Amino acid sequence: MEPQPESPSPSPSAIARVERKAILLLILISTLVLGFLLYVMYARGVFESTQQLVLISDDAEGVIVGMDLTFAGFPIGRVRRIELAPDGKARMVIDVPRKDAHWLRTSSIFTMERGMVGETHIRAFSGILADPPLPENSERTVLRGDTSAEIPRLVATTRALLENLENMTGPESSINTSLGHLNTVTERLSGRYGMLTGVMGSEENAKKIIATLDRTNALLAKTDQRIYGPNGVMDGTQAAVTQLNAVLKEASASLKKVDAVLAEAQAVGANARVASTDLGALRAEVEISLRKVSQLVDEVNRKWPFARDTELKLP
Repeated sequence: MEPQPESPSPSPSAIARVERKAILLLILISTLVLGFLLYVMYARGVFESTQQLVLISDDAEGVIVGMDLTFAGFPIGRVRRIELAPDGKARMVIDVPRKDAHWLRTSSIFTMERGMVGETHIRAFSGILADPPLPENSERTVLRGDTSAEIPRLVATTRALLENLENMTGPESSINTSLGHLNTVTERLSGRYGMLTGVMGSEENAKKIIATLDRTNALLAKTDQRIYGPNGVMDGTQAAVTQLNAVLKEASASLKKVDAVLAEAQAVGANARVASTDLGALRAEVEISLRKVSQLVDEVNRKWPFARDTELKLP
């Protein structure tokens, strides 16, 4: 086996060139890494002018440093530090860039929402953008919306609802009793006398009501015949009223004669005896007329079935 020739050792100049290339490569890599770090820091807003906002909550579970504070879905702040206050509250220190601080107002509210699946979100809501801007180093309480914390209450509420539903649909429940009563009423309404059976409770009671109504109608028919029929009370009363009108007219004429005689007697005082004789005759005539009136009124009261007082008082 033949011996192989030894490779020549590199010259010092070649080693120096390799060292220079390695140093340049290291400088280039370091520059790239430093530039990347500076870019990331710039992108993360390290060099931006910020103002501080402190959010206070009972529980900061799920909140991590670097988490964004969003407004309308856009990040406008970042959690820089989380600390525990002496009163047991969680304090979340948030850096808000001054260019985005105008979205926060004194009336803004902050929420921390934590779902069953996924990370926690911190959101800001500003309903009135015309309000004064939020001052620097302000402290605001966070409104929590924890879905997992609502599960026990939701389960308890569902259980109570199911128990109430079971009680409502049980054999002795009020709904079943009401449905039974409704079924009974429906059967009565579909019976012989319809609605009247449902109201009165049975067909026998409904039959009694119908019989009573029939007797009442018959009685009313007889009453109408007695009062308004031929030769009834109304006919007799109408004839009596006609006679009464005639007698009253005679009495009125007699009274007019009396007035005339009195006037003549007052005007002619010398003929007093003649006037007295005439007055006596007229008085007798008036008494006859009044008797006729009294008899006619008695006849009307006798024929009229609803009269109460049959006595006629004369002056």
